[in-house]
Amino acid sequence: MSATEASETLTGGCQCGAVRFATKLVGRGSICHCRMCQKAFGSFFGPLVTSHDGHWTRGEPKWFQSSDAARRAFCGECGTPLAYETKFGLELAIGTFDEPEKVPPEIQVNLSDRVPYFAGLSTLPVRETTDEWRDFMSGIHSNQHPDHDTESWPPREERL
Repeated sequence: MSATEASETLTGGCQCGAVRFATKLVGRGSICHCRMCQKAFGSFFGPLVTSHDGHWTRGEPKWFQSSDAARRAFCGECGTPLAYETKFGLELAIGTFDEPEKVPPEIQVNLSDRVPYFAGLSTLPVRETTDEWRDFMSGIHSNQHPDHDTESWPPREERL
């Protein structure tokens, strides 16, 4: 699939805000079930979208050479998986976009490594949110970077 130009610049970054990126020219989003993506994301799959003009706007990621053909970027401060790069280009982790709904996966790849129970995950029972859980969550102060660019991070008042 050829690259499509987003109507706006898409931004994202790691959980702590030390590494941020921007892109406007994106390809098809995918869910990769290969074992390397499972390990790199600590999940059932790796959600990635091709970026043809992605660049780092704050900080630089650390890189791990995961194979002789690919390397993976992650934040050296908080460990967030950020990207995957081969000779074919850069792919950014969908979950790290400030608005991940703008780069939805359109295809699944490497199904031979898909964990057997993946297809049934949406059929699992759902536990409704309780008042106790809402109370617990309302008392938490998140140190996570917000889903938008900031001039600096953490906020100045928290650096004291």
